[in-house]
Amino acid sequence: MSVSQALPGPHRREMDPYRIGHRHGGSGGGHGHPTGHGEGGPAPRNVVVAYGFWIFILSDIVMFSAFFAAHAVLQVATAGGPSATVLFDPSHVAWETACLLLSSFTCGLSAVATRVRSLLWTEVFLLITGLLGAAFLLLEAQEFASLVARGASPERSAFLSSFFAVVGCHGCHVTAGLLWLGTMMAQVYVKGFRPNVLRRLLCFNLFWHALDIIWVALFTIVYLVGLGR
Repeated sequence: MSVSQALPGPHRREMDPYRIGHRHGGSGGGHGHPTGHGEGGPAPRNVVVAYGFWIFILSDIVMFSAFFAAHAVLQVATAGGPSATVLFDPSHVAWETACLLLSSFTCGLSAVATRVRSLLWTEVFLLITGLLGAAFLLLEAQEFASLVARGASPERSAFLSSFFAVVGCHGCHVTAGLLWLGTMMAQVYVKGFRPNVLRRLLCFNLFWHALDIIWVALFTIVYLVGLGR
């Protein structure tokens, strides 16, 4: 028998401050506190979900990094066709960038409204975010249509193939984000701020802001560097 077991109850607790020796598990009889130093125990559900979603976002960033590397190599592979300085319209790209960056700002405002549990302003800011995202996609579709009409389709050169691939991939992500946004608006309206809805809103905010970060890198590597050649 150990010294702590031989002592009376109060002294045994003093010798065993983390209650490792108690026979009751789980939450019975007031013994639900986690063992170990400090206020230990499993992490909150929203922390675990956000951590897992960050891993997904990082994998997406790795994929885009491969696209960026390929485009950086192929920017000069025009095969005698038009180059970036001929094809890209800086003002058009500036409008695209403004729409997406503003949508990130309104998405952040929706997160603030969610934190104070304002259903109206959460829906309003999510709606504005969606409209700005849709405007971005419309401008991008116009750019693609204009390039194809001028004979600068993806099969024209390796440069254009990589351009349509990386920009189109980002556009597909924005499209998926808009579908997700519409779903979240419906869930918030019907279910309110339930814990599972709040976790989904957190993941959506992470995803949308990640798309803006990727666009900044895309804008720099594809458009700014291309126009500077």
